[in-house]
Amino acid sequence: MKAYLALEDGLVFEGEGFGAVGETAGEVVFNTSLIGYQEILTDPSYKGQLVTMTYPHIGNYGINQADEESAKPHVSGFIIKELSPIVSNWRSEKTLDVYLKEHRIVGIQGIDTRKLVKHLRDAGAKKGIISTQAGDPKKLVQKAKDSEDIVGVDMVKRVTCAKPYEFKESIPAEFDWPIGNRLKICNEKSQGKRLSVVCIDGGIKFNILRKLNQHGFQVKVVPASTSAQDILAAKPDGIFLSNGPGDPEAVPYLIETVRQLIGQKPIFGICLGHQILGLALGAKSFKLKFGHRGGNHPVMDLKTKRIEITSQNHGFAIDEKTLPEGEVEATHINLNDKTLEGLKHKKHPVFSVQYHPENSPGPHDSDYLFYRFRAMVEKGTWS
Repeated sequence: MKAYLALEDGLVFEGEGFGAVGETAGEVVFNTSLIGYQEILTDPSYKGQLVTMTYPHIGNYGINQADEESAKPHVSGFIIKELSPIVSNWRSEKTLDVYLKEHRIVGIQGIDTRKLVKHLRDAGAKKGIISTQAGDPKKLVQKAKDSEDIVGVDMVKRVTCAKPYEFKESIPAEFDWPIGNRLKICNEKSQGKRLSVVCIDGGIKFNILRKLNQHGFQVKVVPASTSAQDILAAKPDGIFLSNGPGDPEAVPYLIETVRQLIGQKPIFGICLGHQILGLALGAKSFKLKFGHRGGNHPVMDLKTKRIEITSQNHGFAIDEKTLPEGEVEATHINLNDKTLEGLKHKKHPVFSVQYHPENSPGPHDSDYLFYRFRAMVEKGTWS
């Protein structure tokens, strides 16, 4: 089945379609992760995007329910070099091709993804369209130009939960990775006390909720439109601001809610939550040329000078130069392009990071941030 990928600037690729039949438009971006394609597909932060994998061979370990990061895939389309003809993994329940067909997601393979990614790095992320329908490529370019621009569009309302819910996942007696012993000690010190946290859902990943459970939190998830008054009425010990898709400045209601919550309860934000917190504190955001997406981004903790290899997925960032002087300080910086990766308030127990410490997919370098949040909530202050 022939397929085309057309970008708004006129670049067209011819390849082979897989997954669903049809046309789909979105912002064409790329992810440098070697594994974790299922987690990427189901990450709500990719809403409205055509995701290109830089690793050439995708689909070899199939799909399984346990690796879902949300209830369904959120990507608009999937772009790869080669779809594995063989699935070989004991956990696999179906092939990637079948999975995309089930969820009506159009994919394209057999194109020069190296050329595409180099173009996106030079020219920036572009609107595009994938089509398995025969037609004039020039018309597809025009369709790409006419498609929705992610800037200024509230993508959060398309992925946030419809109503509040409790998330509970039991903590295993032992973990098969080193952090297990530290979690056991953490829970022994808290004498089994489970602190409560309200998670404002801007497009949250399941593994963030699992991490909060594992670190001793009783988790309640609420829609992004929930008011500050309703959140405080739940009497949480802490508040978490989730990841999510799109332009943070297009979600003014969430910015205002967070502004009202600052100083009321300890707050921790990740990714979009970091951007929303920065805007609520008075900083400005901007769109990155081609974003940060992958499991190999180096970040420095400015206090300890420790380097973390981080998992990231965002197309916008907070401008460090606009942080309110004397009130907010930068805590982490990206070593590739020197953009802001973390901030904290100097008075209130409030902090955030741009990257994903829940490592799904990705390394475990940044897990300490959940310990930091737990300790901050227990004390109710930085000191």
